Amino acid sequence: MRFDRLTVYQTIRQVPLVPVFYHADPEICAGVLAASYRAGIRAFEFTNRGDFAHEVFAEINRRAAREWPDMILGVGTIFDAPTAALYIQAGANFVVAPTFNPDVAKLCNRRKVAYMPGCATMTEISHAEEWGVEVVKIFPGDTLSPKFVKALRGPMPWTKVMVTGGVEPTQESLESWFNAGVTAVGIGSQLFPKHLLENRKFDELEQSVRQAVQLVNTIVNQ
Repeated sequence: MRFDRLTVYQTIRQVPLVPVFYHADPEICAGVLAASYRAGIRAFEFTNRGDFAHEVFAEINRRAAREWPDMILGVGTIFDAPTAALYIQAGANFVVAPTFNPDVAKLCNRRKVAYMPGCATMTEISHAEEWGVEVVKIFPGDTLSPKFVKALRGPMPWTKVMVTGGVEPTQESLESWFNAGVTAVGIGSQLFPKHLLENRKFDELEQSVRQAVQLVNTIVNQ
């Protein structure tokens, strides 16, 4: 593990857009990672989907350490502690999940790894925070909406939120989430158009991601 969890949280606050991506081909993953890095991304979530996904992660994480040394690579879609341990052993610097699991929280706390579990109610969020969670993932965002975040931060202003699902790389969507009080957003397929991936047009992909990063920075700093 190359980055401690304090560095992870600080980096995500500095560049509050976290791409969410998976592909079975390590070369496509590397191309997307490189394009995102050039566009200004510094924290990237590789989702745990598909057979041998952990092997793909290990390969691109080794490459990231060599070629993009200040890119923080983490893993998403983690439901249990054994899977989290597998990825941490492969160098995952943060763990994201659709749900909260105390066993994963305990493992991540023991190893000082940032853990951002998915929560959909104030009770779930409070329970996760009791286990030391610093940033909760509001999921699914398209169901909960920015109104939920705004309502949450009234009685719980200390809660730090990353939202995934339902976030679009548009000014309207990003403004609605950041104005509601989220700390960061995670964006998946809408950030990486399928036709660009299929044709490996990573330069165009870089421009698309760069526009989203610039838009987020403008909104956050206005």
